[in-house]
Parts: sequence; C-alpha cells; structure tokens
Amino acid sequence: MIVYSTLSKENILILIFTIVVVASGADLVADLSHGADTEHIVKEAIVVSISTIAIAWLLWGLHRQRLEIRSLQRELDTASSPQTPPKKYVLEAREKLGNVVTQQFAEWMLTGSEIEVGWLLLKGLSLKEIAIVRNTQEKTVRQQASAIYKKANVSGRHAFSAWFIEDIL
Repeated sequence: MIVYSTLSKENILILIFTIVVVASGADLVADLSHGADTEHIVKEAIVVSISTIAIAWLLWGLHRQRLEIRSLQRELDTASSPQTPPKKYVLEAREKLGNVVTQQFAEWMLTGSEIEVGWLLLKGLSLKEIAIVRNTQEKTVRQQASAIYKKANVSGRHAFSAWFIEDIL
C-alpha cells in the first residue's frame, strides 16, 4: 500500500499559493473598501488569479498521479493473482526462481531499496512506474537501478533480466 507524503513538493506549493491567495485576497478586499487606484487593484487581482490557477493545476496533477498509482496497483494485483490458477510445476518453478533471485540479490549485496527496485524491474515495470509505485522520484529509481546493474556487472535492464533466465531458455 502506498502512503502519500503529506510534505511533498506539490503540497508545500499548494500551501504557499493558498497563503498568497488568502493574503492577497484580504488585501484586495481592504484596498477596494478604501478606494485604492485601479492599477493596484488589477495587479493584486492578477496575483490572486495566477495563484488560484496554480493551486488548481497542482491539485489536478496530484489527482492524476493518484489515479495512475491506483491503476498501477490494480495491474500489479492482477498480475499477482492470475484468473486461472497455475499448475503445480509452474508454482514450483516460480518458487525456485524466486529463491534464486533472492539469493543472488543477497550475493550482490543489494540494499533493501535496491532489492525492491530489482524485483519491480524483473516484473517489467518502467522506471517511471517504479517511482510512482514506490512514491519516490524517477531520478532516485534510475540511480538505484544503475547501482543494481553495477553490482550485478551487467550493462542495463535487459541484461539484468536476462541474467536470471538466459540459461533456462
């Protein structure tokens, strides 16, 4: 389950823009009641409008991100629970491969985060999808993936996956 960070950049920006809207809006109302000149009123109205648009844009982005996270979680759940139960030999092969992957990750001395990223790479998720699922930056995932490839002494994502299945096929 993904836990949304309450102090994300987006939430901080929303808070800042909300303060700007409230403060500028209150100043705008006070200026209107005191008969401030039109130019000043227009400038403050523009600040309030731009800040309101920025808040709406950030909220829309957060909404889209949450929808994408839910979609990815459903895809992972669907992939984890196939419609028809696999045969016994498939389950045994999966278990053995899982053990091999786990053991190899330990031999490569991957960190906990690298192990999680490694599993998601093997499941076929893109770096962007991994970042969304793990609630982190894509740049962080890219760095973790590079560290995995270096420790595994492979050239990249495809070679990493192939390392586990090359001799099986």
